[in-house]
Amino acid sequence: MNKIAKPILQLFNLTLSLVGLVTFLILGVGLILYLDVVGVKNPIEEKALVKSATEPVKSNALIDPAEVWTAPDWAKVDSEPNADEIKYGKELIANTAEYLGPNGKVKKISNGLNCQNCHLQAGTAPLGNNYLGVASTYPKVRGRSGHSEDVVMRINGCFQRSLNGESLPKNSKEMKAMVAYMNWLGQAVPKGQKPTGAGIYEVPVLDRAADPILGKVVYQKQCVTCHGEDGQGMMKADQTGYIYPPLWGANSYNQRAGLFRISKFAGYVKANMPFGATYENPILTDEEAWDVAAYVNSLQRPDRDFPDDWPDISKKPMDHPFGPYADEFSENQHKYGPFKEIIAAQKP
Repeated sequence: MNKIAKPILQLFNLTLSLVGLVTFLILGVGLILYLDVVGVKNPIEEKALVKSATEPVKSNALIDPAEVWTAPDWAKVDSEPNADEIKYGKELIANTAEYLGPNGKVKKISNGLNCQNCHLQAGTAPLGNNYLGVASTYPKVRGRSGHSEDVVMRINGCFQRSLNGESLPKNSKEMKAMVAYMNWLGQAVPKGQKPTGAGIYEVPVLDRAADPILGKVVYQKQCVTCHGEDGQGMMKADQTGYIYPPLWGANSYNQRAGLFRISKFAGYVKANMPFGATYENPILTDEEAWDVAAYVNSLQRPDRDFPDDWPDISKKPMDHPFGPYADEFSENQHKYGPFKEIIAAQKP
């Protein structure tokens, strides 16, 4: 009899223990739910919330978005007395090749690129090589020419170098329209001021030279989807211009264009590339930006001689890739770096 009673007693005690545990859990969960409903926080959770609320959110933005100068409201352009001229200027910037490319319906004077291929969103994107500071900073003396340049000369410089083409007549309808559009974009910028977000981002220089071999790896990983394995970009379906421009080869910018300086190319891609990157959320590291710039600019492209450039060779920037120079560094170092030694030597 005792042999039978003992297991039964053990089972009874185990059952009581389980019932007690379940009851405790139910009461505990119920208490937590009740406290949550009436607004009483768990001290540990409360502490974590306070900590997360007081800690600043780390930003990856290259410049403070609150300080970025933005373009005027395009919806208000019709209120301008020269609205049609401004709108034609924007159209020329966005679809340059359609009007002035190899098969242009106005003139045939350029390589098929659109100004917008380098000056994003028709020259309005922050750190996208925009035009917001053009009206406020021109005319100005530039080291490349050695004299004062107005907006017309600056535009024609792009036609000759980035578009590898010919100049527009100063008084042509097209030139006047592009100048009008740029003046409209910068209408509220005080004279002499360069607004925050204008131009191209300056990527901190590396302690080493930019490496085309490493850059090829970056290109294959980040760039081929839009620009292709061969770097020749993607044409519009109607063949009137490029959606994504060629980065080297016969139809790309020539060796005297601004983007042939790898600091300019690195800054441009750092803030804008690959697709989806912005100045607020860049994708490439500084090293990747320098290296992919070195790779792209190591490849073949048109050359063109401008014998009057840089009358004072001491004004050449650190990464101008063609001698002679006022220092003892080689063309190769001036093109790829390292640049810290060059910068130190250029200081007065």
